[in-house]
Formats: sequence, C-alpha cells, structure tokens
Amino acid sequence: MDRLKNNMTIFTPEDFHDEEELIAKTAELFIKQDVSPNISSIEQQQYEITRQLFQKAGDLGLLAIEIPEAYGGLELNKKISGLVAEKMGFGGSFSVSYNIHAGVGTLPYIYFGNEEQKLKYLPKLASGEWIGAYALTESEAGSDALRPKTNARLTEDGKAWLVNGEKQWITNAQLADVFVVFAQTNRGMTALIVERSIKGVSVGQEEEKMGIKGSSTATLILEDVIVPINCVLGEVGKGHIVAMNILNMARLKLAFSNIGTAKQAFQIAVNYGKGRKQFERPIVDFTLIQEKLADMAVLIYGAESGAYRTAGKVDEAIASASNETIVQKISEFALECALHKVHCSEALGRIADEAVQIHGGYGYMQDYEVERLYRDARINRIFEGTNEINRLTMAKMLWKKYVQTTAIEGDFIHAQPLEKNHHYILLSKHLMQLAIHVIANTQIQLEQEQEFMRLLADMAMETYVMESAWLRSKKTAHVQTKQLMTDILCQEGYRKIEESAITIITAAESNEQKRVSLLNNIRQLNIPLQQNLFMKKRALARTFIDNPKMIS
Repeated sequence: MDRLKNNMTIFTPEDFHDEEELIAKTAELFIKQDVSPNISSIEQQQYEITRQLFQKAGDLGLLAIEIPEAYGGLELNKKISGLVAEKMGFGGSFSVSYNIHAGVGTLPYIYFGNEEQKLKYLPKLASGEWIGAYALTESEAGSDALRPKTNARLTEDGKAWLVNGEKQWITNAQLADVFVVFAQTNRGMTALIVERSIKGVSVGQEEEKMGIKGSSTATLILEDVIVPINCVLGEVGKGHIVAMNILNMARLKLAFSNIGTAKQAFQIAVNYGKGRKQFERPIVDFTLIQEKLADMAVLIYGAESGAYRTAGKVDEAIASASNETIVQKISEFALECALHKVHCSEALGRIADEAVQIHGGYGYMQDYEVERLYRDARINRIFEGTNEINRLTMAKMLWKKYVQTTAIEGDFIHAQPLEKNHHYILLSKHLMQLAIHVIANTQIQLEQEQEFMRLLADMAMETYVMESAWLRSKKTAHVQTKQLMTDILCQEGYRKIEESAITIITAAESNEQKRVSLLNNIRQLNIPLQQNLFMKKRALARTFIDNPKMIS
C-alpha cells in the first residue's frame, strides 16, 4: 500500500476552514436541539419522530452532503461528509438510521445510477421526503454476501424483473421508501432499485436487539415483486462492483460516526469523574482513572488522525476523476476503509467500556447514558462486514503488495539522528515487511491459517495510525497535547507491532536456527529510548480534566 509510505502532506481536522466548521456546527446543534431531547422516544421505536427528524435534517442540508448540486445536493467532499458523520455520532440510534440513509442508501445512485435514476431518487433522498435502505445481507449469506439466494429473472416479455427472496437485518426497513436490493440473475449478482410501494414488498417484525434499539431492523420480504427493467443500478451481473465499492465508503463513514460516539463517551466519563468523589477526592485525581482517560484520548486522536488523512486522500484521488473512473479510484482505498472500520469500531468499544468502568455500578444502570452507549457500541464490530472479514481484506491487499518484494529495507536502523516517533514508524514498517517475507518463504497457506492474516492486518493498522498521528503532530508542533498523544501512541504502538512480528516468526519459521537468528535480530534493533508513559499519561489526563471539550 503506497499510502503506508511517508507522505508529509496529509489532511488533518485542524485544516477545516470556517465555512466547513459551520456545517459541522449545524449538525452538532441538530443533534443537541432536535435528536437528544427525543432519544427516549426514538429508543421506543416511535418512527414518526424519526421520520420528522429526517425531514428536519433534509431541511438543514444534512442529507445532501455528497449529492451533486444538479440533483438537489450540496456536492461536498468526503472530509466534510466525515465531519458531519462524526457529529451525528452523538445521536444514538438516529445516527445509525442517518448513516445508512446518507451512505449506502444514497451513494449507489450517485456512483452507479443513470441520469433518469438520479433525477428520480436523489432529490427525494436529499430532502428527506424519502428514506433509503440497502438490502444485501441474507440469513444464509452473512459474511459471504456476494452469493445471495434472492433471485431475479426476466419476465416473459423482457420488460421487468421478477424478484423473490428475503433480506435479513435491514436497517431502516420500517422507514424506507426505496431499497437497493442485491439479487442473483442468470448473469450474476445485480443491484436493483425496489420501491416500497411495489406489490409483493413487505417488511417483517422488528428485531429485538441488544442495542441501537431506536433504529429499525427487520427482514425485507420480496414475493413475486415486479421491478421495471430500467431499475438496475450499474450493469446486470456486476452487482458485486456496486456492493463492494459502496461498502468501502460505508466503512469510512461508519468510522467517522464511531469517532463521534467515542468523543461523546469520553466527555461523559470526564465530567462524571470530576463530580464523583471517593475518599474525599474526585476520582479523576486518582492515577488509575487518569490512565484510563489518557488511553481514551490517545485512541480518539489516533482514530481521528487516520480517518481524516484517508478522507483527504480519497478527495484528492476523485477530484479530477471522470464519471467513468471515479469508482476505480474509490476501489483503490479498500484497504484503508477496512482499516478505519476495524480501528475506530474497536477504539469505540474500548472507550465505551472504560466509560462504564469509570462510572462504577452506576454505569450499569439504565438511568445513566453510558449504559446505552455501551450496548450501542457493540454492533459496530459487526456492521459493514465483521472486523474479522475486514482484517482478511486488509491482509490480502498487503500480501499482494509486499510478497514480491525481495529486499527488506533496513538502512534506516543505523541512520542518525531520527526523531523518536519517526524512528518507531520506520521500525514498524520494517517489521511488517520482515513478517511478510518470513511467511512468503514457508508453505503456509494464509487462507487456511488466518491467524497470520489477523496479525498482518493489525501491524498495518497500528503503523498507519501511528504515522497519521505523527504527521498530524508535525503540522501542529506548537500544541503540546498533540505531541504527548503522539508520543504515547507511537511507543505503545511499536510494542504491539514488535509482539506481532515475534508471534508470526515464532509460528512460521520451523527451522530453529533461522528462527533464533530472526528473533535475535529483532531484539537487537536500535529502538528509541523508552519514555515514562505514566508521567505522560498523567499530564495528558489533567489537560482533558481541566478542559474536557478539547476533544469535541
């Protein structure tokens, strides 16, 4: 992945200009003034309120961010789309409904729709008059989603598709006016536009879920549904192209939403910790709590740095792309989109967990918001492809790039002087390349021994996040807090990468002499002098205790 190589010109959240910040403020106020007061009603599945909120969001332009101006949209870029998704991440179940509508419920028409389809559907989706949904998952095709049982065959007159099947766990099912449905045809999987009003379309009962209770999740039932022949998105038999490219962008959007929810959990934890006293002191004065808060802040900083870096690169790639090449450009970021989906969802999971822990027993009570955040967070490691599937995707793409590399870059090990965090990053890349090289010289079949793929994906993920944070901190070198977070992230990130490399080599290299030699080489690497992270984390935590809105 070329973008794992150094690139000093990255986009960071500090680069947004005033007009873009105003759009984010609009989303923030919408959540605060319209969504948050209705959270209880939304959780009780009062969908008339959710529909009203969609219409309000449409009036504010929040549903039109990526839709071209010609079809009633704002035609803004991925960076702003990500920023809005982040702010919407504070909206509980509504953020899920929003993300599906504005992401997989809208993007297929933008990237794969013909002119007639765009004119018909995009203005309604932009305004909130119609709500969109995406129907890919089936009971017999979960992670293996590209082999649907739902089928579509041409009618005898050749003027329509006859569609039969069921789609499981469809978000917005009870609300949606139009679905993007994937069905098997005689020429392969195909994406179809199916309007709710068509005869034979029905929706099953609401699923009873652990979390995100206020988002509609139900089965879409298709019984002898007649879909006009002109309702194909993209090409017949090429629905996999639609599915995978839309999922790539959905994964990135989900990552931004997770960042927003993580910030919400962090702020709640800090504020609670400042007010909660034990042993006659606020619990935030205890260093174990400070360590938790620092770890949460570092996770958010890394997630944010990486996701906005990638959004900036996507925008650069598609800015000059034609309608014919834009999908190809998007597909080139499949690795990064999978990476952020995994990293941000797992960061949110840990942050929500620690927020509950800081609340103690109260965090387990439904009267406290973190209880809902904890339940809601869990689905994100399953949404848009499980994290296991996304890790396999990452590893396969890394393998294709690096397996043909014969030389292992290591000259930097003796190059001096190197800034310590830069040194950690170069060492991490070296270890990742070494691990791939070792595996490539064995008989290991990665598809059958997926533990290796998991570790390779984790190494790539840590390296990309470390580098993104480092490059961001260089752009804001005057901000001590960002430097503190980068120092912590890089030192701890390198430890994880080193451990993964050692685990891979130990498992892959059967020749004891070679194995010992490789492991000794790792131990003899010239790593930067380790720093006292206890002190750094205490200082970092105190910064956010004094000003919790620094992460907002």
